[in-house]
Amino acid sequence: QVQLVESGGGLVQAGGSLRLSCAASGSIFSINAMGWYRQAPGKQREPVTTTGGTTDSVKGRFTISRDNGKNTMYLQMNSLKPEDTAVYYCYAQGLTLRRQSFQSWGQGTQVTVSS
Repeated sequence: QVQLVESGGGLVQAGGSLRLSCAASGSIFSINAMGWYRQAPGKQREPVTTTGGTTDSVKGRFTISRDNGKNTMYLQMNSLKPEDTAVYYCYAQGLTLRRQSFQSWGQGTQVTVSS
């Protein structure tokens, strides 16, 4: 079983910055892909930045990074806009110690950007 725990969300004024963290733990053999998604009120969950790329609306403002030794992923968010307000979720897929594939989601962390 693999668990993902996000942290770092909060309330920030437009133009400000936040850094989200996602720590993976459990029976992990390898992580093949990690990414960030978000879901705004009344909207569907959408990818922010994944192995497939970064959504146009955050390019140049959001940066994803990983510390493979700690199984931790980060999302540095700069120049935040009110439309970035959403619950942010991290996602990971890989292999457990039993060489079984897994796909896991974190519980989500709220990011609110005030104008």
